[in-house]
Amino acid sequence: MRIVIITPSRLKPSTLAGKSGQYFLEHAIESANAQELDRPATIHFFVGTDPGIEIPARLAGHPQITFARGEHRGQIPALNAALRAVDASWDLVGFLEDDDHWLPPYLGVALRALDSFDFVSSTQLETDEAGEVVRINDFATPSGWLMRRTTFAQVGAISPAAKWHYDNEWLGRLAETGLRRAHLVEATAPVTLQDAIQVRPWLANVLQLGGPNVQLARHGFVLPLVCRLVHPGSGTSAVGQGGTSRAESEAEYRRLIDRFGRIPW
Repeated sequence: MRIVIITPSRLKPSTLAGKSGQYFLEHAIESANAQELDRPATIHFFVGTDPGIEIPARLAGHPQITFARGEHRGQIPALNAALRAVDASWDLVGFLEDDDHWLPPYLGVALRALDSFDFVSSTQLETDEAGEVVRINDFATPSGWLMRRTTFAQVGAISPAAKWHYDNEWLGRLAETGLRRAHLVEATAPVTLQDAIQVRPWLANVLQLGGPNVQLARHGFVLPLVCRLVHPGSGTSAVGQGGTSRAESEAEYRRLIDRFGRIPW
């Protein structure tokens, strides 16, 4: 099993408590290497970066990293540069933003889900830079995506028109393919629409707005298996502060509704 992980990165030093001297990218790779798997797997990172960015020597020589430079500055060109480097020798494609990480059971659970589905997304546990839990986030951010390479080939590249919400746009195109999607949730989460509406409205959004072939899939763990960092430098934080970022975000949402009839989840 050959698994490629797509990561956009500006190679920022870590701001996590007790992790000085490391890069966020190194945390992501460490979490991938700590996965508990029941089958042999080769894991390699294709890292998209801005053009002209200096790559530190220890990362440039890392045996699990292939760097690809975007044609222009920005997350979407970096992502698509990395994706263009993925050839038919890879079985699965996953995404993991460099400031996020996976708990050790994640990949094993996602691989087993792919025995029955074509695409896997996941709820996340959000934490701050001190490691304190902020909340559970049920939106399917890319750091919980794992899919067959053929799934990605069928849906296509990341849209350059979706600066802030490329994930919604891509999930909308995924739903149009009719491919089967599992959204991983923790052991105590509701799995029916009726129950989700009552206590987890964002899970209800996944079922109602994710397309006709999405299903919630419980794993046996108490916490979500994808951990997402909440910090001031994130794109989500920029949108939350208003101004131009907020206006661009709202305009993208309007285009999504025009294109899909909804904001895809």
